[in-house]
Amino acid sequence: MIRYHATVILRFLFVALTVCWAETPRYSARIVKTFPHDPNAFTQGLEFHGGGLYESTGMVGQSGIRKVALDSGKVLQQLRVSPPFFGEGITIVKGQLIQLTWQHQTGFVYKFPELQFVKQFSYSGEGWGLTNDGKQIYMSDGTAQIRVWDPATLKEIRRITVLDGTRRIDALNELEWVRGEIWANVWQTDQIVRIAPATGKVLGWIDLSALPRDRSTADVLNGIAFDAATNRVIVTGKLWSKVYQIELVPSKN
Repeated sequence: MIRYHATVILRFLFVALTVCWAETPRYSARIVKTFPHDPNAFTQGLEFHGGGLYESTGMVGQSGIRKVALDSGKVLQQLRVSPPFFGEGITIVKGQLIQLTWQHQTGFVYKFPELQFVKQFSYSGEGWGLTNDGKQIYMSDGTAQIRVWDPATLKEIRRITVLDGTRRIDALNELEWVRGEIWANVWQTDQIVRIAPATGKVLGWIDLSALPRDRSTADVLNGIAFDAATNRVIVTGKLWSKVYQIELVPSKN
């Protein structure tokens, strides 16, 4: 009996230690296809909707929202955001396009797809990224927290703290809803973090440091879009000349 209990305890300890030592899954990416991108676009948000690709750009005096032809990079429709606003993330939900600004605690609502201004609204803190699951909006503010908003009122419902184990993942930037997960660019890195929307648990890391870019002019990775109709993921960066369709490749530990 003593030997039986000792065996059970050892098995329990082995499982517990295995869980503690297990690393969060990591991935690299294989380029499936390459598309042109405006190298003057300081990309803040990227989203597929109804077969179209929509992009928000930043910098005061250069901010705007545009519909882009993915294959050619041609701008099909454009709306400029006037100074002093610095445009940030966008999301499209329930017939409206919602846009954040960086430090003015002001967001804009446009009728979609016309991109006609409807109203502006306020929120506390900085605005970084936006996405939605069709029922709720998820907003990043440059911290380890993701705010959850009611799309009808644009009021905060709750917050999620993003953790990899016990480590807070700060500097969450552009967001995208991908197959039931939130994917987020981590500012000033080549990493995308995969997040469980209910808990904030980190489900995986995607390392995109190997993507080609003109290092002399291009800025950081920023921009994720998922096309549910074709099951494809595209990524780009600020001032990048290319957009990449990617597939994930599990990394060997």
